[in-house]
Amino acid sequence: MRAAIDFGLTNIDVVVQDAGGATQCYILPSAGSVDPTQFERALAATGRAPSAFEWAAVTGGRHRHLPAQIGPTRVIGVDEVTAIGRGGLHLSGFERALVVSAGSGTAMVAARPEGIRHATGSAVGGGTLQGLGRLLLGTADAVEIDALAQKGDSNAVDLTLLEATGGVLGHLPADANAVNFGRVARLSQADPGWLPSREDVAAGLVLMIGQVIAVIAINAARAEGLEHVVVVGHVVDLPSVRRVLQTVAGYYSASITVPELPGFATAIGALAALE
Repeated sequence: MRAAIDFGLTNIDVVVQDAGGATQCYILPSAGSVDPTQFERALAATGRAPSAFEWAAVTGGRHRHLPAQIGPTRVIGVDEVTAIGRGGLHLSGFERALVVSAGSGTAMVAARPEGIRHATGSAVGGGTLQGLGRLLLGTADAVEIDALAQKGDSNAVDLTLLEATGGVLGHLPADANAVNFGRVARLSQADPGWLPSREDVAAGLVLMIGQVIAVIAINAARAEGLEHVVVVGHVVDLPSVRRVLQTVAGYYSASITVPELPGFATAIGALAALE
């Protein structure tokens, strides 16, 4: 048995591969620290004893804090940028792409056969969704925010291009938003007691975060000369976010792909890097 563990800020993702090549995926909340105890906790979440694994690949922001051996298990560190790139290409089947890891924040990696390197990124990601969700909606539960967003109308809190410019702008339709949460500022000034619904706020929040990720990714891919954008990470487990990504891709005639198992891409990439 072999395993790969991605220590994220919000989640720990574990991928196990048996001798026949079959894989299983597990997720558990991050405990904040990366140490031998958390390493063994991650392996135990698979239902197997840590001694069942000859070695485990580790990646994520603080994986370098781990020793080279924990109990009977050899620990092999894999650079996170490499793991993101390898995972995105492996899951998408593309030979080259801009791989976007939308986790707590967002990292964007130019992945090609000749090499993988960090291209750009954004501090806007799943952590932003949860943090602003707590402030604006009273919940940091991403699944609850997603459910609210799917029932809401972002234009109830945003100003549209029709209102801002009088019509279309380039490839953007008149009903596309021009100012995130701009309507809230306008209506609250006219009526201090006015408040939008939780559903509409959630829709506006998801739209803002998805647009930031998608627009930066599309521009970065074009700057890198890459045709495909592959978005991975647990943020795109949310249907409302995936819908925003595809809407923005349509505006700019871009290719944005969300593969199967996107949340486990970095762990899968760490495993693939050692094959």
